[in-house]
Order: sequence, then C-alpha cells, then structure tokens
Amino acid sequence: MMWRCGIFAVTLTTLALAIPALAQKVVVPAGHGVSEDIELTQLALGEKAPDFELFGVDYRYHSLDMYEDRKVVVVVFMCNHCAVSNDYEETLINLANKYRDRGVQFIGINPNPGDKVAADSFPEMVKRAKEKGFPFPYLYDETQKVARAYGPERTPHVFVFGPDRRLAYKGPIDNYHKEPFYLADALESVLAGREVPRPEVREGMGEYKVFGCTVKYLTAEERRKKGLK
Repeated sequence: MMWRCGIFAVTLTTLALAIPALAQKVVVPAGHGVSEDIELTQLALGEKAPDFELFGVDYRYHSLDMYEDRKVVVVVFMCNHCAVSNDYEETLINLANKYRDRGVQFIGINPNPGDKVAADSFPEMVKRAKEKGFPFPYLYDETQKVARAYGPERTPHVFVFGPDRRLAYKGPIDNYHKEPFYLADALESVLAGREVPRPEVREGMGEYKVFGCTVKYLTAEERRKKGLK
C-alpha cells in the first residue's frame, strides 16, 4: 500500500510539473506613446511558444518552425528608438555569437508600428541591423499579433524556450549590466537540462515590472481603424 501511495505521489508531481502555469495578466501603462493602459495576457512559464511568420530585415519571412533544430530559442522584443534597447544591443550580439555553436538561436522582434514611432519603421530597422551587424534575424511585427501572443511589456523583453519550446525564462537581459546575468544564467541552465534558478524576473525601474521603454501597443480603437482584430 505504501509503495502504491508513493507511485501515486510521484505521478501527481509529474503531472503538476507538466501543466503550465496560468497565463498572466499584465498592464502596459499609458504614457510615452501609449494612449491608454493596455491589459495583456502574457505567456506563462511552461507554455508553448506561439508560432509566427514575420518579415525580416533580410527581406525574408521567418517562422519559429525554421529553427526547430536549435536546442534553445531566445525571442527578444526590441526596437530602434528606445535608449535602453539600444544600450543592450551589444550584449545581445555578444550572447548570440557566444551561444550560436551551442545550439541557441536568437530572434529579435520589433513590436512597434512605424506609423506610431517613425524610428521603428521597417526601413529604419534595415539601417539599424546593417549598422550594428546583428547576427540574428530582426523581424517586424507591424500588426502586433505576435507581441499580443507573447505579451512583452517593454523593450527589451526576453522570452527563452527550451528544446520542447516551452517557456523557461522571461524578463530582462541582466541587472543593468551587472550580476545577476539573468539571460546567460537561464541559457546555461536550459542547455544543461536544469531548472532555471530565476525563471521570471519582474523587478524594474520605479513601479514598472521590466525596465525599458513601453511597447507601443495600439488601443482597441486604433486596431479597429487599421482593420486588425
């Protein structure tokens, strides 16, 4: 009887680990180009990465499936105009180059429509990628469909997916260029098959959860005028 209870407990534990956490409600506050508070459902730890097909600065479409042979995929929501995002470009470039041969694929996604922020338009993305020499795809999410599926609050905002393409880490890249180096620590853990020590980091500047510039989400009315759902 004790043996059966032990098996039952292990089974329950296994099932609990297999069930992803509930999706998380977050609010991107109004101001700085965001017309009103935007409530989003952010991807939860353990959830599968939503697929996408977005146009990149290399004038090709990229989808998540294109990188199915990679051990880890890092989706970074970033942009051109944000000083914080710009400040972390070199860090992202260095990490992408460092981990490429270990099976890690970085993907940069700009979620800000060019007609809302001129500096984030596709032509400006092309210029920026060439100037910086991004060693990863830089994709344009003009409709914000992908951003709304993932739920980034700010730029930069990182989402790390393991071999099963379930969310293993979300948050900032590091602690203002100091330890803890959240993203690097998460990559080392996932590549080693270990639990990520800090799977979600929500500290930030002031009252905000993740530091950086707010994603310039369209309001419901703005989306309606553009014919977006």
